[in-house]
Amino acid sequence: MRTPAIAAITVAAALAVTGCGRPAENPSAAPQTAATVAEGPATGELTIWAMGAEGQKLPDLLKDFEAANPGVKVTVTAIPWSAAHDKFTTAITAQKTPDMAMIGTTWMGEFAGLGALDPTPASIDKGAFFPGAWGTTEVGGTSYGIPWYVETRLVYYRTDLAKKAGITTPPSDWDGLKAMAKAMQDKAGTKWGINLQPGGTGSWQTVMPFAWSNGAQLNNGDQWTFDTPQMAEAVKYYQSFFTEGLTNKTPAQGATQEPTFVDGSEPMFISGPWMMSAVEKVGGKGFADKYSVFPMPVKEKSASFVGGSNLGVFKTTKNRDAAWKLVQWLAKPEVQVKWYQMSTDLPSVTSAWQDPALTADTKLATFGKQLETAVAPPSFATWEQVAARFDAEIEKVAKTGADVDASLKSVQAEAQSIGTGG
Repeated sequence: MRTPAIAAITVAAALAVTGCGRPAENPSAAPQTAATVAEGPATGELTIWAMGAEGQKLPDLLKDFEAANPGVKVTVTAIPWSAAHDKFTTAITAQKTPDMAMIGTTWMGEFAGLGALDPTPASIDKGAFFPGAWGTTEVGGTSYGIPWYVETRLVYYRTDLAKKAGITTPPSDWDGLKAMAKAMQDKAGTKWGINLQPGGTGSWQTVMPFAWSNGAQLNNGDQWTFDTPQMAEAVKYYQSFFTEGLTNKTPAQGATQEPTFVDGSEPMFISGPWMMSAVEKVGGKGFADKYSVFPMPVKEKSASFVGGSNLGVFKTTKNRDAAWKLVQWLAKPEVQVKWYQMSTDLPSVTSAWQDPALTADTKLATFGKQLETAVAPPSFATWEQVAARFDAEIEKVAKTGADVDASLKSVQAEAQSIGTGG
C-alpha cells in the first residue's frame, strides 16, 4: 500500500463506520472558541499516534523539534491503518486518548461530534493552507486541527501514445477528455482509452471531481443533495466511458494501474501523486519521459478531490500548550518541505510549494496547482456510511448500465435515512 497520501481517505473509506449513531455533542450547534496557547518553548511529555509510513518516519523528524525545545519529550506510537479507527474510538470512549494524533480527514466529523477534539487556536492562520484542505478540519463552523499533508488527483497520460494519436496538447474540458480516450483507441491502437474505477470502495473519489466540476454539491447545509441535475449529468458522463467501451468495466480482481499503463493497454488514468514513483518503478529507466499529467477537465470549472491527513489535539491532553506548539511547528514551511523529502507527503502549507524541492518537478507542480481548487466531502460523522452507499450505486451504473437518475434517487433516500450525524 502506498502510502501515506492515499491512506487517510482510501483506507479510511474501507473501514466503514458502523453504529456511529448521533454524536455525544452537536458541534454544529455553534462555532466554538479555542483557548490561546502560551508563548515560550514546549515542555513536558507528549504522545502522538500516527498511522502507516508516517508512524515509522515521524520520530526522525521530531528530533529537530526536541532539539529546539530541550524541555519536551515526544513519543510516537505507530498504528497500522487496519486497526486505527477502532483504536481511536475505543480510546475516545475510555477517555484514554493520546495528546495529539494524525487523523484521517474523513474521521474529523465523527471525532469532533464525539466531543474528543480541541478547537484550533486562533493563532494558527487558516490562510496559510490550501482552502479545500483547511475545510476538512471544520465541523459546524469550528476547526479542530490543521491539514498536515495533502494529495489530490490528476489525469495521468502516456505522452508517446498521445502523440501517436495526434494529440500534442492535453485536453482541458469534458469533451476533450472523451475525444482523447477515443483517439488513444482508434489512432494509437490501445485496448482501452482510459482506466476509470467501475465502482467499489472509494470510487466516489474519482466520480466527484466531475460532479464538482459541473457545479454539483454533496450537501446543502445539513441536507444531502445527491439527486440534483448537476450530479446526474456528471454521473451520466462518467457512465458513458463504460457504455461506449472506452474503459474496462470488469478489471481483474486486485488489478493495479501500473502494469497496464506501462504496457500501453490503458494509456490514461486518474490518481494521486504517489503513482509517479509507482509507474516509474514498473516502467524502468526512461519511463518518466513517456508520461505526464494534466488537471481535471473543466465543465464549469476544474475541480478535484483533496485528501491527506490532519493533525488534531485531544481534549483529554494534560499538555495542551505543548501539543499545539508541536502542531504549529509541523506547519512551518521549512518543516513541511523537510517532511516531504523524508516521506513524499505533499505540503498543506501553500508557501512550502515555492521551495525548489517541489518547483523543480513540473508534474508535481501541476498537483500543487490543482490543490488550489480541490474539494473535500462534508465533515459529517456519517460520511463514510453514505459514501459506501454511493460507491455501491456507482458500481451498478458503471458495470450494468443502471439508470443514473434512479440510482441517485436511491442514494439520496439512503443518505437521508442515515442523516448527517448532527
